[in-house]
Amino acid sequence: MINTHDEFDVVVIGGGPGGSGTAGLLAQRGHRVLVLEREKFPRYHIGESLITGSMPTLEELGLKDRLDQMGFVKKYGGTLLWGRNQGTWDFRFAEASNYEYAYQVRRADFDSLLLARARELGATVFEEATVKDLEFEGERVTGVTYTVKGDAEPRTARCRLLIDATGQQHLLARRFDLIEYHDDLRNIAVWSYWQGCKRYGGTRFGDTVTENRPAGWFWFIPLHDGTVSVGYVTPIDEYKKSGKSLEDLYASELAAAEEVRALTEGATRVSGFRSIRDWSYTCTRFHGPGWALVGDAAAFIDPLLSTGVGLALRGAHGLAGAVDEILNDPASEEAVLARYEKDYREFLDSLLDFVRFFYDRTKHKEEYWDRAQKTLDPTKLRPRKIDFATMLSGVSGIHAIFHDD
Repeated sequence: MINTHDEFDVVVIGGGPGGSGTAGLLAQRGHRVLVLEREKFPRYHIGESLITGSMPTLEELGLKDRLDQMGFVKKYGGTLLWGRNQGTWDFRFAEASNYEYAYQVRRADFDSLLLARARELGATVFEEATVKDLEFEGERVTGVTYTVKGDAEPRTARCRLLIDATGQQHLLARRFDLIEYHDDLRNIAVWSYWQGCKRYGGTRFGDTVTENRPAGWFWFIPLHDGTVSVGYVTPIDEYKKSGKSLEDLYASELAAAEEVRALTEGATRVSGFRSIRDWSYTCTRFHGPGWALVGDAAAFIDPLLSTGVGLALRGAHGLAGAVDEILNDPASEEAVLARYEKDYREFLDSLLDFVRFFYDRTKHKEEYWDRAQKTLDPTKLRPRKIDFATMLSGVSGIHAIFHDD
């Protein structure tokens, strides 16, 4: 029974991949964890394409077999029509890591699985819970006041550490004015779902297809229910310049595309359109007295390389380890969270640098490989194509991400 006032080691706000991953790993280590999620799962979310950098966290949570059993499409790599006109080209995860594949997921199903696993591991999870205010002692965050749907009175939960995993709701970042957008990556995305699309064969069946257009690019993500997520991304300025509605812009760009048009030829659009803007930002701080950010609450670096869920789960793995260390040695808090932020930023910076280079569609594919090698493997210990696959896998980078040894 949860009392109106209760004590926890950790309160996690947000039950998406970053929040449920962090909560599950901490509960698995024996800590008392409360998760407050404002929605009722399952709920819709975009970000369906996983990279193999997600796999270590999913394995530690004990979810690998369940993901296979759920029938999610296995993603062995990606196919690109990108850069100078060289036709399609591809990469395979197996070239770069111990993981042959990740997954293409319906996020409603995937996120529900992660949240349920946090419960199984011992976290207390409230859905339809709204955080009303933060509790402070001086400058230190010490808890939250919240309501659960149907409650007559608010509740207070005190904690030793608070984790903000609220994604683009940015609960703490807005409170402390931490958000810095990357102006050169102010894009807008519009997408829908199609049925009856053509699909590749063999290990390319589950590939994300990424196709550049003169003023934007398409994604094509095959899902296990027979539908395909097809989205178009363009700078907001280009969208405004077009003078078209998002739906009309999507239709005209799809009609002029090559690979994605061929794959959707004869298919039926079976959903309405959705859109989102201002995708890329990094917070100026990822931690403070009694709190830390994870996943999209800390940063999001463009959907181009499908890194959203991967970053959230890598961050969850690193933050859970950091918080476990702090709970066992409270005097280490500042040093440990500073290390967590440093590791996170170094990886984000290398990723952001590569995304910006990759957006130059005038290059040959070998030039993208060279840039990945320069970032990850400057002494050229591996073939440059392997370094490119490593960059897109999110498994490792120029630094040992979040001290994953």
